[in-house]
Amino acid sequence: MSDAEETEPRLGAAVRRRRRSLELTLAEVAGRTGLSVPFLSQIENDRARPSMRSLQRIADGLETTAVELLAAAEAGDRQVDLVRAADDSGLSPDAGVRPLVRGARRLHALEFIGEHRADREFLHEGDELLYVADGAAEVEAEGRTHRLERGDTLYLAAGTRHRWRSLAPDTRLLVVAASDGPRR
Repeated sequence: MSDAEETEPRLGAAVRRRRRSLELTLAEVAGRTGLSVPFLSQIENDRARPSMRSLQRIADGLETTAVELLAAAEAGDRQVDLVRAADDSGLSPDAGVRPLVRGARRLHALEFIGEHRADREFLHEGDELLYVADGAAEVEAEGRTHRLERGDTLYLAAGTRHRWRSLAPDTRLLVVAASDGPRR
């Protein structure tokens, strides 16, 4: 097996496995997400790549998270795993996000690039750290708004409801989250 084959994500297969584990039809998932059955079928068959927004809608409909679906799409059993900047994430090229850690691990890390809105609230089981590599971001947590500039970090304890948005088009935000353990 070549390196490219080993690292190619199987996001569609992860979505299908989760849907089947919940004993849902494509039509039921379409009803839960507002996405069309043909589009969901194309995603499951790796003929279409979802945006991050679509992946979050699918995750909500499947009672999981986008991070968990991305993790389930990757082989995560390597002790050392190099993620190259040009590696295929399984998302649409304009998704504005890429996984920095592959597989079902105790650590999840994503890089968000560009503009992102605070239209979604997040609540995670594990602790989370946000780091602004470039640009600026605003995070609402525990009734307070925090403005983060380049180089700033914000720690959020497990179970802290929060939302965030980028404040500049060139923003790069790294989100690192811990979980209880690898989920298989």
